[in-house]
Amino acid sequence: MAREFNVRPVVFPPSNPATAPHQRRLPTAPFQPPQNPNLPFMSFDVSAAAAASSSSFSAPIFGGNNIGGGGGGNNIGGIGFEDEPPLLEELGINTRQIWRKTLSILNPLRVNSDIHEDADLSGPFLFLMAFGLFQLLAGKLHFGIILGWVTVSAIFLYVVFNMLAGRNGNLDVYRCLSLIGYCMLPMVIFSALSLFAPQGGLVVFVMAGVFVLWATRVCTRLLVELASCGDEHRGLIAYACFLIYTLFSLLCVERRKNVKWKVNGSPVFSLRSRTP
Repeated sequence: MAREFNVRPVVFPPSNPATAPHQRRLPTAPFQPPQNPNLPFMSFDVSAAAAASSSSFSAPIFGGNNIGGGGGGNNIGGIGFEDEPPLLEELGINTRQIWRKTLSILNPLRVNSDIHEDADLSGPFLFLMAFGLFQLLAGKLHFGIILGWVTVSAIFLYVVFNMLAGRNGNLDVYRCLSLIGYCMLPMVIFSALSLFAPQGGLVVFVMAGVFVLWATRVCTRLLVELASCGDEHRGLIAYACFLIYTLFSLLCVERRKNVKWKVNGSPVFSLRSRTP
């Protein structure tokens, strides 16, 4: 049995604005605060602010903006990018100074000790890695041995020199590491040349003696001129340096192992040890 419900009809307002003028919303004037001299208010015009914002943010401009009130074209916080030092100098690596020190060691007869006044470890680390790389090409993995021997050699030279100089000795371990590392350049050259020299022959031993004397002379000259009271004990300092670089030369004189470098399965480079 169906039940009937009485529903009132829904009447919508007319959609034509002309027929209902009382429903139109008239624009209001911008807000004006009361004119009270004790309260300093500022009037704000919405339409003017919208027009100014649309005109000021029409297109971004990159290039001539000053950030932080500085005086340069590209600067942040008043510090220009052109005035900042290079990244290597911020890390304490002066490539120009390393190159000048390297050139001074290449001539054992005229060593400029003034360049080595500022000790650093960037150049020595570079030479030690190059020495280990040439040893790796010969089939000898000596990176740990090289770093360990350099550290022990610096401590040994520091103890010997300060025992000889007594209270007047001003040599520190950091300078010893720097000088021993830079004077490893003859050993690096010898390590590269020993790859092509016959192992166990007279030639390699003569080469080892020449490069050891080269490194000993340079290191002794730098130690004597840079440290106080070094001229009085030149012979003993030279003997200690001779022992240090003779120890490194033994790594190059040692017979190489069988090494084969392959690319895509085919051998392209081979080094073999010779049996006596």
